[in-house]
Amino acid sequence: MTRLPSDYLHQVSQLLPSTAIIQDISRRRALAVDASFYQLIPQLVLKLSCVEQLQSILALSQAHQVAVTFRAAGTSLSGQGVTDSVLIVLTDDWRQYDVLNDGQQVKLQPGIIGAQANQILAPYGRKIGPDPASINSCKIGGIAANNASGMCCGVAHNSYYTVQHMTIVLADGCVVDTSDERSVAAFRNTHQALLSELQTLALSCQSNQALRERIEHKYRLKNTCGYALNALIDYQEPLQILMHLMIGSEGTLGFIADITYNTVVENAHKASGLYLFATAEQACGLVTALSLQNVDAVELMDQRALNSVKGQPGLPDSFCTDNDNYTALLIETSADSAAALQQNIRSIETCIGHDSALHAVPLSDNKILNQQLWAIRKGTFPAVGAVRETGTTVIIEDVCFPIANMAEGIQGLHTLFDEYGYSEGIIFGHALAGNLHFVFTQAFDEQSEIERYDRFMQAVAHLVAVEFNGSLKAEHGTGRNMAPFVQLEWGSDAYEVMRRVKHIIDPKGILNPGVILNDDPQSHIKNLKLLPKANEIVDKCIECGFCEAVCPSQDLSYTPRQRIAIWRRIKQLREAESLNAQSKAWALQHPDQQQEQQKEQQQDLQKELKQLEHDFQYMGVDTCAATGLCAQRCPVGINTGDLIRQLRSENQSRFGKTIAKFSAEHFSLVSKGAGIGLAVSSTATKLLGAPRTDKIGVKMHQVSAKKLPLWQSKWPGRGKAIKIDGSINPKKIVYFASCASRNMGPAPFDEEKRSTYEAARSIFNKAGYQVILPEGLDELCCGMPFSSKGFSDLAMQKGHELVEHLQDISQGGVIPIVFDTSPCKQQINALKSTEGLHIYETSEFMVRHVIEQLEITRQAEPVALHITCSSRKMGIAEHLQTLAHACSETVIEPNGIECCGFAGDKGMFVPELNASALRHLKAQIPDGCTTGYSNSRTCEIGLSQHSGIPYHSLLLLLDDVSQQKNPQAIA
Repeated sequence: MTRLPSDYLHQVSQLLPSTAIIQDISRRRALAVDASFYQLIPQLVLKLSCVEQLQSILALSQAHQVAVTFRAAGTSLSGQGVTDSVLIVLTDDWRQYDVLNDGQQVKLQPGIIGAQANQILAPYGRKIGPDPASINSCKIGGIAANNASGMCCGVAHNSYYTVQHMTIVLADGCVVDTSDERSVAAFRNTHQALLSELQTLALSCQSNQALRERIEHKYRLKNTCGYALNALIDYQEPLQILMHLMIGSEGTLGFIADITYNTVVENAHKASGLYLFATAEQACGLVTALSLQNVDAVELMDQRALNSVKGQPGLPDSFCTDNDNYTALLIETSADSAAALQQNIRSIETCIGHDSALHAVPLSDNKILNQQLWAIRKGTFPAVGAVRETGTTVIIEDVCFPIANMAEGIQGLHTLFDEYGYSEGIIFGHALAGNLHFVFTQAFDEQSEIERYDRFMQAVAHLVAVEFNGSLKAEHGTGRNMAPFVQLEWGSDAYEVMRRVKHIIDPKGILNPGVILNDDPQSHIKNLKLLPKANEIVDKCIECGFCEAVCPSQDLSYTPRQRIAIWRRIKQLREAESLNAQSKAWALQHPDQQQEQQKEQQQDLQKELKQLEHDFQYMGVDTCAATGLCAQRCPVGINTGDLIRQLRSENQSRFGKTIAKFSAEHFSLVSKGAGIGLAVSSTATKLLGAPRTDKIGVKMHQVSAKKLPLWQSKWPGRGKAIKIDGSINPKKIVYFASCASRNMGPAPFDEEKRSTYEAARSIFNKAGYQVILPEGLDELCCGMPFSSKGFSDLAMQKGHELVEHLQDISQGGVIPIVFDTSPCKQQINALKSTEGLHIYETSEFMVRHVIEQLEITRQAEPVALHITCSSRKMGIAEHLQTLAHACSETVIEPNGIECCGFAGDKGMFVPELNASALRHLKAQIPDGCTTGYSNSRTCEIGLSQHSGIPYHSLLLLLDDVSQQKNPQAIA
């Protein structure tokens, strides 16, 4: 590793604001983490916000011969996103888009997540072609730079074949927008030599019959190994050649500042089916016939893959056997109408034949069944990760065989699994393209294990590239992982063409060196990432990064993946043996160095530990919302919030424990105190006015070193007293108002003065329900306030106390129970003692049992809707959406707002977390939308603060637009 020149660092500081320059070890280590099993720590991380900044940095880097690597979401698997030089990451400013020609094309910046692009296109019945498994997390920049595809994409719809235009930034800082004639003309003027060299190289490839045939063969297959040499034979115009070479170049040729895709149709009607065959030969033999049908996907799973997900909903036990020859195909078809879909189903069933499959889950348009079948397929990878030994990593490789040889390829891989001791290895993949993934676990903590992996990969490379003339990478990118094998697959002539491509476009070699092309035959087994034991809650983490897109602190501090990675490093450094071992290892590698230098190495490690521990308190612990939304995205179900709550518990002082215990035992008294405080706050705000309140609040928060909460004008006043419902109705419900709803009334300047309970009682009366309240309500709490701060014992105590009251008043579960706040219902659901109780969140109960008994007149005025993270986790988001759409003709759900980050009282004491989580909210509230709705009182505080409109309980909207359907029928 060569240290960055001091003059380079000085000039960087002149070009960028200090907030864009990251040099501290804590954030450099955190941002170094990606989904691959390689690890390099960048010396410098730059967060760039615009093309102009990127141009300046690239020009400077080329002048100083400093290597740079681009990073999007960090979900790539082959080591193409790690560096020990300069890492460039993007701020949120790279999220612009433009839908063109009624959705036929879409122009996207690289910071947009793939799934968000499809959400943008959904109203047009379109989607982008690539559909990688990581589409909910990966970003457009990575999708294009890796030529990622997926289950339904195949080859025809990948980025190479669907790109229309592109804005490219080259290593010298020059920009060309292929959709802009003036930009193209200017580029041709300044870079005529580059374009001429590309054109000459293309003509050379086109006239070399053997090479041309080699390239044509490689791209009859799904192939992302090496550069996209098909660009040199598919196109004559050099700028088109350059643009298509950029696809799959993994940041080694330039930066994709935006890309315009030709979109594809997203059919509304879909059906899926699962079929088990006696042999891989039989299953693979059917694939060619299926490719002639109207099928979107044919996913193959070997018997070991099926067994790894045994017991999953939708998977019959008959599919799980001890016969390794058995192979399954998951088939999906779609159409633009129900009738056309049924025609597809009949045709495909005829193609399969009645007797060919051993067992079948026939093609069906049942949405629940389809979700289950695809969950089975997607669950195979995490199933291996969930059972691996601590300290090992999960490796997913990606190869492609000619369709005619796919069955032999599967057998060959099984043989290698057995030969090299990977008994847990499974195979699945995209059969229509011959693209197979195989998953296995691997340790890198011993040299013998590294050597075993090396021998295995050498054997795999020979099997795929030599025996069957296949692709060593079909969609995951070459990276560092397959760079030593590119020449083996392509041959020396094609490999030399790739070298020429690199030299022509990046002559100084500063862009992501060592990726795709690497002269070191051992590069695939260097800089391997260790996953040391840290805590059993998170030890299964494979650092894939799927969690990051929904984390409210992603732009403020650490993400769940980064929290785990840094905690692993802290635990590793805390071990004296680890410190000594690393020091000794360094000494062995540098025998000519003096003892003083060895001592300095150990001191550096101790200094790093001290810094990591200090920074982790804020970036890891204090700014974690601990809502557990990350667990929903995690392939192995890790809730990083559980780790953080455990650490908070361990860090609690004796005084803190005393205060918490007193609060639990005198909850009513503490609640009254909070109510008085909110009343005083509300009165003061009315006297001072909103601007002055906010200004004073900021000053008090800062002067107190953030010990005092951030007082804001949107803070609620004191809640109204909850009165017993005096009506007598035949139907009854038990209503539990959360402590937040009981204590927090409307904000001082909020025109809406009704409480959630008042609206709920009104609705229930309209629908003929009598509302029953638990006795001693002021003392009751679900336990959430204690749980979030790490007082798990007190949380359990309060939760069980509440359950006992609910058991009694609901007559042992005879009367349904409705919670007015989603986090409370989630908290109480976690208790095993709720068995026999029928507990609902309000919107859930309204949709299932109430709205059909009301006369609802939808309002024309649009409303904003926030789905709380607890609602997402409980799977009741659809109830909020159904209820909102029942009440308003237009419902706006802002994109990318997964969790508000208020997290109980975090929004008061760590307000920057709430502000960061909602940084994109206000811009998405359209003119004419004056009110937002949700189902958590604390969330509504932060939403009101950062949206520019007040947020209330969704029950208030339902109350406004509803009336009794049949008053005479309700006594």
